[in-house]
Amino acid sequence: MTNESSTTKVAVLVGAEGIEQAELTGPWEALAAAGWRPVLISPESGDVQAYHHLDPADSFTVDQKVGDADPGAYAAVVLPGGVANGDQLRTDETSVEFVRHFLEAGKPVAAICHAIWTLVETGGLEGRRLTSWPSLQTDVRNAGGEWVDEEVVVDGNLVTSRKPDDLPAFNKALLDQLGSV
Repeated sequence: MTNESSTTKVAVLVGAEGIEQAELTGPWEALAAAGWRPVLISPESGDVQAYHHLDPADSFTVDQKVGDADPGAYAAVVLPGGVANGDQLRTDETSVEFVRHFLEAGKPVAAICHAIWTLVETGGLEGRRLTSWPSLQTDVRNAGGEWVDEEVVVDGNLVTSRKPDDLPAFNKALLDQLGSV
């Protein structure tokens, strides 16, 4: 996909805590290195807490609350994983609506690991092929999606991966979706 919207901003949507740090910083760094401008968005302002699996890691300052963010101002949305992160976002209707906009508009949506839970809540997985952390495969199937165990899956505007080890393939697929700035 080319950068038809003329924006270089990419939304990176996270909850307040439990974000898998590698799944936040890996795509962030890849986007920035390719000339995109990642913007940290969350349901609440302030700082969010990342983790290295279950151990607290760094905190990051939110750039914009999701309720104040116009999805039309962003070329894509990235959903980092983390069990608590995915669980928080799927229960926040404003976040779910934000992601639904990208799915319906055909803009790139890149989700990894437990971030797939937010996609399940959008109702937009019917007939879509994707991957996630293996424990979510029943959720994906119940939402009408086809779950596969692959490093990265691209289905139209949807890019998904299973875990931090998949980040090189995930980042490449995300950048391929975005095209050049």
